[in-house]
Amino acid sequence: MAQRALFVLLSALAGMALFLRGEGPSSPYLFVGFALGAGAAGLILVAEYALQKLSFGIIVGGTAGLAVGLILTGLVEWVGSIIFDIETVLFHIGGLVFLLGLPYLGLVLGARFGHEKISGSAKHPEQRGIGTNKILDTSVIIDGRVADLCETGFLEGTFLVPQFILHELQHIADSSDSLKRARGRRGLDILNKIQKMVDIDVRIVEDDFLHVKDVDSKIVVLAKKVGAKIITNDLNLNKVAELQGVRVLNINELCNALRPVVLPGETIRVFVLKEGKEAGQGVAYLDDGTMIVVDNAKRCIGRNVDVVVTSVLQTTAGRMIFTRLKEESEEFQVARG
Repeated sequence: MAQRALFVLLSALAGMALFLRGEGPSSPYLFVGFALGAGAAGLILVAEYALQKLSFGIIVGGTAGLAVGLILTGLVEWVGSIIFDIETVLFHIGGLVFLLGLPYLGLVLGARFGHEKISGSAKHPEQRGIGTNKILDTSVIIDGRVADLCETGFLEGTFLVPQFILHELQHIADSSDSLKRARGRRGLDILNKIQKMVDIDVRIVEDDFLHVKDVDSKIVVLAKKVGAKIITNDLNLNKVAELQGVRVLNINELCNALRPVVLPGETIRVFVLKEGKEAGQGVAYLDDGTMIVVDNAKRCIGRNVDVVVTSVLQTTAGRMIFTRLKEESEEFQVARG
């Protein structure tokens, strides 16, 4: 910000200097020169802001076209000044824009070109293949299952970790709450573990979006900018990203899809752990955490029993399996017969 303010000031002074070269300069003309210089600097800064949102190929093509246009404009102006001896305010304005704009825009474009070549497009990894990059959010890093998936080879490629995610993890790890502190440190350990894997390339992305306050929104903006997918466990982030056209890999959805299929009428053996919400119900769990509701199994708490599946309910939180005791199911079948 300070550099841009200095540039505007120097441009305004340069505008005054152009009118100082004339014979008998007066205060109004100096003020006009100051305003013209500041206005030209403002236009150049607007051009810089627009260039930052464009891809590198568009910028190169635009710069080449601008150079050709400036050459043609210079030839026309040179011929016109020789034939018509032009020395007007418009002549000064054109000279001021060319004098200040070309060096500044050349500096911006050269800096961006040099940075992308030297760093191997680390800051803008979309140049290395759109769709192969994945952004990790805080929830999935702390969860840790993403590291297990990487070890099995189901996930590979380039993982992007934004700097603001690292700051959030560090803030959690420094929390006064012991539980939050443990979660934050676990997240940092998981990142360190993934970074040491051979098939995974972890890149720290410096891009930040100061105009965006929410971390989840920053992740979505970054994913759209670099053309990456988001790996998360956060259901709200999942919905927001999909609404904006960003692909999401949800670890919870993957685990739900990989759970064993249980069909109505199938017999399974479970351990009744506790009482259910309804009268007489018992609750058991499969090895993957799926809840099983057993009718009239309150008396069986603390025992292994055989149950028959009656129905399966799929919810956003996972699956619920409703069953009845096998002995009761057999009695029911005999009664029906």
